[in-house]
Amino acid sequence: QVQLVESGGGLVQAGGSLRLSCAASGRTFNAYAMGWFRQAPGKDRDFVAAINWSGASTYYADSVKGRFTISRDNAKNTVYLQMNRLKAEDTAVYYCAAQSATQFPRGTYDYWGQGTQVTVSS
Repeated sequence: QVQLVESGGGLVQAGGSLRLSCAASGRTFNAYAMGWFRQAPGKDRDFVAAINWSGASTYYADSVKGRFTISRDNAKNTVYLQMNRLKAEDTAVYYCAAQSATQFPRGTYDYWGQGTQVTVSS
């Protein structure tokens, strides 16, 4: 199993930036592909970005392309989400998740963090 803990959320003005971190513990971090998801109040949880085990392949939702960047540091067991040019509609609870690297990108995310709140004021 792997345990995931997000941090870095907060309140920011529209146009600003935040960097989320997700620290993993447990099994070997590079055995997992990682993803970020978000859930706004009253809405479903949506995919934001994903990264393969090495960091060589990344995927983004259309709504964040060009503004958000996912990266990982396997030596630190951490995945990051750099969020720039934030908009009010980016307000949500952001979750990181892990899936088996061998099944990525078609596998399921088996492990989830507890989430971190991001609020963008307009």
